[in-house]
Amino acid sequence: MRRLVIAVVGPTAAGKSELSLRLARELSGEVINADSMQLYRGMDIGTGKLTVAERAGVPHHLLDIWDVTETASVSEYQRLARAVIADVQSRGRVPILVGGSGLYVRATIDKLEFPGTEPALRARLERELAALGPGLLHAKLAATDPAAAAAILPSNGRRIVRALEVIELSGRPFSATLPEYSSVLPGIQIGLSVPRPELDRRIAARVGRMWREGLVDEVRGLADPAERGGGLRAGRTASRALGYAQVLRFLDGEWTQAEAEDQTVRATRRFARRQESWFRRDPRVRWLDAAKPVATRLAITAIEESAAMAG
Repeated sequence: MRRLVIAVVGPTAAGKSELSLRLARELSGEVINADSMQLYRGMDIGTGKLTVAERAGVPHHLLDIWDVTETASVSEYQRLARAVIADVQSRGRVPILVGGSGLYVRATIDKLEFPGTEPALRARLERELAALGPGLLHAKLAATDPAAAAAILPSNGRRIVRALEVIELSGRPFSATLPEYSSVLPGIQIGLSVPRPELDRRIAARVGRMWREGLVDEVRGLADPAERGGGLRAGRTASRALGYAQVLRFLDGEWTQAEAEDQTVRATRRFARRQESWFRRDPRVRWLDAAKPVATRLAITAIEESAAMAG
């Protein structure tokens, strides 16, 4: 078991963090974050990041490592995550990879290589993004590579640009750059599945709780132009995060606070469907019904059965 990487995956609000804590305590494990937005310092309330107290003494890795002005890099995350996994295993502990960022999970456990970049092409696509907005570029991607478009949020201009760049450079769909479902790190993936009506309810409740806990003030502080590097607005990745992008529009006077909250709920529900679709395509995921909190023993049994089947 100690040489295996256990991944807890699924849509937002499915209960991944809670289960990971219980598994870590039961299996002498340490949690490795695979939520792309929890990598950012200061993005706490809106990402559902566990507080130090909520972690209850369980070691957590790859939280708060990037400034909000930094652009996310899957290849850099891959390097960091694999190094942490090796360290955890070297100490006889069990690495538990937890998060809903599917590409980050696959980059960690699968043979995922990253095509190069071409500065002139990238600059042209960035200009198109600035002129047309992410929606029109996403439509262009959907016409060229529907599978890639289905996996990328229409608001995620950075990833849309990257997908279009790879398509032009390689002459192949961006989705074709993803490897077959074959692990380079021996592991087991436990997926948490929640019926859609219940998941929608949880998302609405979660967003409401974030607003009550001070999400608007958190975003206002991160967006302070006096912050190093220009703050949240200067971050190509962080400024588009769910909740943060909507609150910025409220702070800019485009929406009322109620409209920003409602739009966050709607966007999060759409994102949760994309997350589930992404993980459902992976035949290795062992799905557990998470309509109610998944019992620790049930999850461990599923892990043991998967380990036995893997040989």
